[in-house]
Amino acid sequence: MSQLFYDAAPNATRVSPEREADRHYPEKSEAVTLFGTCVVDLFFPEAGLDAIRLLEREGVRVHFPQEQSCCGQPAWTSGYRDEAKAVARKQLDILDRSGLPVVVPSGSCAGMFRHHYPALFADEPDTLKRVEALAERTFELTEFLLKVCKVQLADRGAPSRIALHTSCSARREMNTHLHARELLQQLEGVERVDHDHESECCGFGGTFSVRMPEVSGAMVKDKTRSLMDSGAVEMVTADGGCLMNINGSLEKQKQNFRGRHLASFLWERINGASAGEVA
Repeated sequence: MSQLFYDAAPNATRVSPEREADRHYPEKSEAVTLFGTCVVDLFFPEAGLDAIRLLEREGVRVHFPQEQSCCGQPAWTSGYRDEAKAVARKQLDILDRSGLPVVVPSGSCAGMFRHHYPALFADEPDTLKRVEALAERTFELTEFLLKVCKVQLADRGAPSRIALHTSCSARREMNTHLHARELLQQLEGVERVDHDHESECCGFGGTFSVRMPEVSGAMVKDKTRSLMDSGAVEMVTADGGCLMNINGSLEKQKQNFRGRHLASFLWERINGASAGEVA
């Protein structure tokens, strides 16, 4: 039975909530606030800088409040409501200062702002109004580039074959898989290959990977096997937590295959660099 469970059809999703109605996108703004996320800030700072470069390329000024930290998702998904609320309130205060659109290089963190902050502050009517306003002006990076900036990318990299990983929560809450695919389609020299675990969780889940390491380890091993079997030379993803988990597992397995953040991949492609090439 387990073999049947894991051999999913390409891009299949086990359980998916109803997708929200098509979002109305505003005109491109002159400036945005980048919420860098704690994982990008600590482990993948270059991806955060590449996100800024991509936005500035579109003529958008980027503000980066130094006091920002975590969106509160780890505490929220672990059941620590009060702690999550304290962290979220701090971020809300910081992001409300400018009132600018908020761009997030992580679909799961953007989903926290858009879908879980309202639940977190449902018992505070005045705060809830601020949270709902934040939700409306929050965008995941690829979503903002594609739908608001209407970006057109000219590929200057060598031919490459890549696999896309999309965070399971981000694809449910922010449609990141659709936005990333559409951006990658603009790159003429890039072939995106399907792998049979694209919609499967990589096993990270924040504190889940710490609390249930055996289950998490088995899940990420399935994910890495699927990626390596896909024929891709590298993996790209727009979620830093998944990237850290998948690359960590690959390193532990002593595999050369690696993943990187989509922001860095896009920036390199449009500037004529390519880390992964096909013969």
